[in-house]
Amino acid sequence: MRSVVVAAAVAALAFGVAQAQDGMRTGPTAPDLAEGKAVFAKWCAPCHAPNPGLAGTFALQHKYDGKVPAALENRTDLQPALVAYFVRNGVAWMPPFRPTEISDAQLAALNAYLTAPLDQRGAPAELLAEEMVQLRSEGQ
Repeated sequence: MRSVVVAAAVAALAFGVAQAQDGMRTGPTAPDLAEGKAVFAKWCAPCHAPNPGLAGTFALQHKYDGKVPAALENRTDLQPALVAYFVRNGVAWMPPFRPTEISDAQLAALNAYLTAPLDQRGAPAELLAEEMVQLRSEGQ
């Protein structure tokens, strides 16, 4: 019983930290990062937005055990080569994205967005309407 209470407390703390990080991200996105944010919103946010119920965010939360933010937009340790590798090659159930889906120019914009200082990224990208409806229908 005690381990369940401790686990619940740790989960609540982790969720609170994630919410606090999201709270720091407000305001507009720097104009030169807008295209990268749009690419993120379309292709990445459905799995990697700051919502613990999304597959990518959930997987990274468990992988890193809260040592780094699970939501990609809140990370400050991402490197362009790493982002490009996973976008083009995929990993686990994440599919690879072909240049016909995310062009090289869009990938460069995405890299610029995900590696920019947090205060230049503005508020996190919103999920597209389709994904928001899906999450609401699932009770999240």
